[in-house]
Amino acid sequence: MSRPVSVAVAGLGTVGAGVVNVLRANADIIAARAGRPIAVTAVSARDRSRDRGVPVSGLRWYDDPVALAADPQVEVVVECIGGSDGPAKALVEAALAAGKHVVTANKALLAVHGAALATQAEAKGVALAFEASVAGGIPAIKAVREGLAANRISRVAGILNGTCNYILTTMREQKREFAEVLTEAQKLGYAEADPSFDIDGIDAAHKLAILAALAFGRPVDFGAVHVEGIREVSALDIALAEELGYRIKLLGIARREDGGISTRVHPCMVPVGAPIARVDGVFNAVVAEGDFVGRIMMEGRGAGGGPTASAVVADLIDIARGRCTPVWGAEAATLKPEPSLPMDRHTGAYYLRLMVVDRPGVIADVTGVLRDNAISLESMLQRGRSPGEAVPVVLTTHETSEASVRAALARITALDAVVEKPALIRIEAL
Repeated sequence: MSRPVSVAVAGLGTVGAGVVNVLRANADIIAARAGRPIAVTAVSARDRSRDRGVPVSGLRWYDDPVALAADPQVEVVVECIGGSDGPAKALVEAALAAGKHVVTANKALLAVHGAALATQAEAKGVALAFEASVAGGIPAIKAVREGLAANRISRVAGILNGTCNYILTTMREQKREFAEVLTEAQKLGYAEADPSFDIDGIDAAHKLAILAALAFGRPVDFGAVHVEGIREVSALDIALAEELGYRIKLLGIARREDGGISTRVHPCMVPVGAPIARVDGVFNAVVAEGDFVGRIMMEGRGAGGGPTASAVVADLIDIARGRCTPVWGAEAATLKPEPSLPMDRHTGAYYLRLMVVDRPGVIADVTGVLRDNAISLESMLQRGRSPGEAVPVVLTTHETSEASVRAALARITALDAVVEKPALIRIEAL
């Protein structure tokens, strides 16, 4: 068997330590599948004294992660630091400049700087691999970029953030409000101390930008993604969704449409019978639709040391075997910068919940506004009667435009009988 592949790991948190553990625990089968052993020989982390659950004695230690790139004995750099800029970006740029292969789990880095980094890797003739950046242990990158390479992909979508999926699942199952479940998720370690990236949809948007670039053969464009989170989803909306035959999921959806590509992350109502509606807890799911393959769906754990490390090591095995696919599925010069469609071009069905004062004429005022904006109602539900008090009124629409719905809601919100901001959730038939 050939000499081992020498790997340096920067960042020894959950994922980095997981990579070291996987390479050691499964060394025999990894060597057989890679054609030679893969060995971690150098590491970098901020605190040498911290116990990370894996032995690091005997490994070369660098306090400065960028210094890993200059180590002449290192062939592949694994970046597990995180963040779109700072040390992670500096390390990856330095490693590529030094002609070293790079494996990263860093979705923010790829979403924001992926086009430039891919060009740099291509110029140096080295791999920039990132299977672990989307959906943890689910082989979503390989499936979209390689497994579906013969297809024109029309849509790629999915549940791309386990924290949000756990919160929405728990809210539904236990009939609890968002803030309470978020606090519990933080205590359980499912949500960060600052959960903004997760609950505001940014993490899912990073991943969607990557999937969209792979699916549609265009440069990655995170700035084009419309992003909404789950802060405003209430227990009432979740209960009403169940009554209407839907479940609420935070979805990322990229779709080829007339005139360009739409990319959006926001809460959606999906029919309870849809396979993705049954993906609960911290699990992720990725759906892709191709012209010859039809629709496929992959489900699994989207985060955590084990699943994410599994994906990192899969990339290392590919590199050891000399399997090097262009970063975005084709050479940079062949990528087509197709137009990104703004959110107001979206068309679909909508769920609207209003809290209105229960008095004569209110529903007529609301439906009059909808009529003026050419919005056709599919159903209307009023919960209870309480003259003079606020009651929920639920409307679902036939297919209409985002621009029309937004214009109508602006007028409805201004009605004196409407006592709080209306809730809007888009209905998706995935």
